[in-house]
Amino acid sequence: MVKCRTILKWAFIGLVLLFIYFPIVFLAVNSFNESDHIQEWTGVSLEHYRYFFSFENEPIHVVLQTLLLAFIVALLSTILGTIGSIGIFYSRRRARTALSAINRIPVINADVVTAISFALLVSFFAIDKSTYIPLVIGQMLLCTPFVVLSIIPKLQQMDNNLYEAALDLGATPKKALFSVIIPQILPGILSGFLLSVTLSLDDYVIAAYTKPDAFQTISTHIYGLDKNNVVGPKIKAAYWAFTAIIFLIIVVSVCVANVVSYKKARKKK
Repeated sequence: MVKCRTILKWAFIGLVLLFIYFPIVFLAVNSFNESDHIQEWTGVSLEHYRYFFSFENEPIHVVLQTLLLAFIVALLSTILGTIGSIGIFYSRRRARTALSAINRIPVINADVVTAISFALLVSFFAIDKSTYIPLVIGQMLLCTPFVVLSIIPKLQQMDNNLYEAALDLGATPKKALFSVIIPQILPGILSGFLLSVTLSLDDYVIAAYTKPDAFQTISTHIYGLDKNNVVGPKIKAAYWAFTAIIFLIIVVSVCVANVVSYKKARKKK
């Protein structure tokens, strides 16, 4: 009976993992397909990788400008989120509760509601989308709350006596902030930054409503390819290669992180 339960448990876990990762693995395998159509396999080829990395074609330019946008948005969101989380944590109880509730609104809201609301605000103030300001601020509106949610738990785990001791020993509040508080919440800051990069790369709705007409992100570019039946399949196939590269980077990063954590845990024993 116990053996049967164990088999069922691992079978269920296997089905869940298959459901989650099979589409990604399928695209990664098809990145070596000679055909531009995912429905047919015509042979093994690196043509999609060659096309993707060629600066004469669109995909590499779209990916690079999307990565640049994600880095800028993540950096600004992390700075704002760090300041906001520290402000929320050291606020009085009522203010802290109210600010925490307000911070959760963009998290709970559907992206399309946030995007439309922000687009109406941009239109009301007649902000020119060609300045990239609406795009950056719109994605910051999406990312910053998650930075705050990443940092607040680290502030709650922090030993406040260290900050007070630094002040008693003559450190200024600014010095104590950068010497005591920031190092203790640094893992939360890094987590918030990486999460912001992911959210920015993944975003379609806010980018579609706020981006300049000549600017494309990965998501808006792929969605727009459906309108072009001539070059669409070729460019879409090039993104299979991009999917495989990203998936490989993530798998290697996770494996390295787990190995490092395992070695650190063994050293502590």
